[in-house]
Formats: sequence, C-alpha cells, structure tokens
Amino acid sequence: MPADLPSTLLFLGRLLLGGAFVFAGLRNIQNAAFLTGLMAARGVPQARLALWAGIVLQIIAGVLVMAGLWTAIASAVLVLFLIVATPMFHNFWDHQGPDRAARINGFVGNVALGGGFLTLIAQSL
Repeated sequence: MPADLPSTLLFLGRLLLGGAFVFAGLRNIQNAAFLTGLMAARGVPQARLALWAGIVLQIIAGVLVMAGLWTAIASAVLVLFLIVATPMFHNFWDHQGPDRAARINGFVGNVALGGGFLTLIAQSL
C-alpha cells in the first residue's frame, strides 16, 4: 500500500461528503420558495430565515470539510443539521407507497452521511 494512500482516500472522502452539502445548498437555493412553504406548513417559525440559514450553513460547512479546515467543527455542525433536517424533509412515517419508499431512502442516506461525518470527527481528534 502506498504511504500516501490513506491521505488520498481521506481527501477524496472529504471532497465527496462536503461536496454533497455544497451541491444540496446550491440546489436548495433554486427550490427556496417551495422549501419555505414546506417548512412553514410544518410549523417552523421564520421559515424563510431558517431555510436561508440552513443553506448558508450547508455551503460554508461543506466547503470547510472539502478544504480540510476546521473539519471536526464543520462535520459536527453538519451532523446537527442532519438531526434537524432529516425528520423534517424525510418523514417517511407520514407517507405511503412510492413516496414513502423515496423518503425512507432519503432518511437512510442522511443517516449514512451522519456516519461519514462522525468518522471525520473521530479522525480529526
């Protein structure tokens, strides 16, 4: 095994994990009106402000993870983001049929992302 393989894999892992959140944040900008309405319907106070705070958090923390800067802190912030956002947007228990399956997939995907960020936190300590 090459001596630099672990650092190369860590770099690629950070790019993929952080990049997923940068991409999601940018995509959420395009869907801001819809997402604000969804959040307001679920009782989120100041839904528009909360959405934009989440978008900024996704993009900045994602970039920090990608760059390897303050990785543990940025990863912890994204874990907390996932804890809040996952039940709000992937509430499979309120749905049936194909929509339920899609939401279960999103829920499980977010759990896996959380696991990846916990791994980055552990590696950073």
